[in-house]
Amino acid sequence: MSGAALGLEIVFVFFLALFLLHRYGDFKKQHRLVIIATLLAWYLCFLIVFILPLDVSTTIYNRCKLAVNSSPAESNGSYVTLAPSKQKCFKPWSYIPNGIMPIFWRVVYWTSQFLTWILLPFMQSYARSGGFSITGKIKTALIENAIYYGTYLLIFGAFLIYVAVNPNFNLQWSQLQTIGIAAANTWGLFLLVLLLGYGLVEIPRSHWNGAKRGYLLMKTYFKAAKLMTEKADAEENLEDIMEEVRKVSEIIKYNHPLRKCVDTILKKCPTEYQERMGRNMDDYEDFDERQNSYPNERSLVKLHKQVIYSVQRHRRTQVQWQILLEQAFYLEDVAKNEISATRQFVHTFHSQEPENKIIQYFYTPTVEWYWECLLRPWFYRVLAVVLTTFSLIVVWSECTFFSTKPVLSLFAVFIQLAENTYNYIYIEMACFLTIFFLSICVYSTVFRIRVFNYYYLASHHQTDAYSLLFSGMLFCRLTPPLCLNFLGLTHMDATISHKNTQPTAYTSIMGSMRVLSFIADGFYIYYPMLVVILCIATYFSLGTRCLNLLGFQQFMGDSEMTSDLIDEGKELIRREKRKRQRQEEGENRRREWKERYGNRDDSTRNRAVHTDQKESSFTETNANRPLSKYTRSNGRTERDRIELLQDAEPLDFNADSVNDDPLESDSGRYQPGGRYLSMSRSKIFDDV
Repeated sequence: MSGAALGLEIVFVFFLALFLLHRYGDFKKQHRLVIIATLLAWYLCFLIVFILPLDVSTTIYNRCKLAVNSSPAESNGSYVTLAPSKQKCFKPWSYIPNGIMPIFWRVVYWTSQFLTWILLPFMQSYARSGGFSITGKIKTALIENAIYYGTYLLIFGAFLIYVAVNPNFNLQWSQLQTIGIAAANTWGLFLLVLLLGYGLVEIPRSHWNGAKRGYLLMKTYFKAAKLMTEKADAEENLEDIMEEVRKVSEIIKYNHPLRKCVDTILKKCPTEYQERMGRNMDDYEDFDERQNSYPNERSLVKLHKQVIYSVQRHRRTQVQWQILLEQAFYLEDVAKNEISATRQFVHTFHSQEPENKIIQYFYTPTVEWYWECLLRPWFYRVLAVVLTTFSLIVVWSECTFFSTKPVLSLFAVFIQLAENTYNYIYIEMACFLTIFFLSICVYSTVFRIRVFNYYYLASHHQTDAYSLLFSGMLFCRLTPPLCLNFLGLTHMDATISHKNTQPTAYTSIMGSMRVLSFIADGFYIYYPMLVVILCIATYFSLGTRCLNLLGFQQFMGDSEMTSDLIDEGKELIRREKRKRQRQEEGENRRREWKERYGNRDDSTRNRAVHTDQKESSFTETNANRPLSKYTRSNGRTERDRIELLQDAEPLDFNADSVNDDPLESDSGRYQPGGRYLSMSRSKIFDDV
């Protein structure tokens, strides 16, 4: 089993990252380089979280071997206390051979740092650029990232000057590497505590509120009102941008040097707008002969960028509106079925997507009723209580993990108890649950936050390239300090435990933070205590109240604006529900009519077609008899005979007056009497 656990987790994490990226990204429409870069960033970050428990168990086994092989006189005090008998020091099932983990962590860490600090910021600017050539996009990306890169060089230079001036340190390459890692981890830890403080409170509260059907329905109405406003704004913005594109397309003709740029912009427009605007290829007037003010390439680049943004935003709001409607309809169905005596879940509308037959077989209406109306609320309540317990343990450990005598961090107590008995499965499970919960609190906040319309991770393949790349940057910057914080909570980091023990392979790659004492002994220890203040602020919704005061409507139960938006959203959902019901009733009536009269209509249609064929064959036979004689005598071809029949015009003997003008004697010409000649007052088929 040596190395098998590592290989299995590598494969599993890859498919997990691929599944999440498929949910948020669009593999068909987005650029392959964007998909690959985002997938690599997510994959490396998730891989660190899943592999770190194996590193911890392997390190504890190596400490055990070192303690057993060392004599009491040669061993350290910490080794004597940990030294068990030789029978207890057995190899764990997930043991990773020596030399593999340092190389693995070095490759993973430096690749993620290269992505987050160099490649992904450049690709962000490249993806948002409206340039029409690769060179133009690269130039724009370099200009936009000049200030970005300069800022981080300034921070690194400040750390470098501090170490160079301090006489206690001899500046070496390993210390420079440690300074760079410390600078990156300091920035990541600053953001980590902010996101962690929000997630520790919001995740248990969201699951507790998930058990309240009325709460979820009111919040859905609130979201519907806000989304309708955003949807209308996106439609209006798209109309304005398309109007500008139409004007530019009319001004820049086919022979203008910038026509290729206009064609590129038109390809990014929706199909209905492309058909409406066209390409004006019927106008062959030279652009030099007109005195119009033509837009330059810079203005077209700006317009191209606006088109990409407006089209993506419009498509995203349309998809989100349909998803929100389905969610609102389902919650209303749950509220109706809760008082049902039949205990059968009845849907107002049938699912538009075909359901799996296996799911239909097991997830019957009775099972669905028991789950949605009876079991699911209690399941969410129990899960919320468990998550709340985990959150309290994390907050307590964040405030006390620096204490080694006595050990106050609960995670460190659990790991040390398992280390004394060398129960490696318990060690790995405890480490995995701890770091997994921390990761969920941090990563879920990354998926939830929204910075206006510039950064927004929308599910159902509606996330743009800029947001995907930005999320990859955040993950790569948050994961290393998250792992260091986890090792500090469990006292596996020698900087925290103050023990001369073998460090984990991960901390050996990070280097000794003693190079910067004010960071190792100050910032890394006392800054995580701010998570208590952030949890209190999140519990009382201080951030939500501040945003509400600034004009950004947030869901608050005691706000008059929230009540108005709930009423507005409820009316919107009711209107869409009536529209959907009318559509389904119309489809049902057409289906019933087709099932009832379909066969009769088919037989009648077949008889009519058969009669028409007979009449047409009889008419052709009678018409061809005199023409065949005429053709033989004059030597006309078949083509002349067909043209002669086509040129012959029938006379209308039922007309009120005869017009001598041949141009006004067409059979379909409209007459002053308000009728067509083919629709005369006499009954045409009376003589049939």
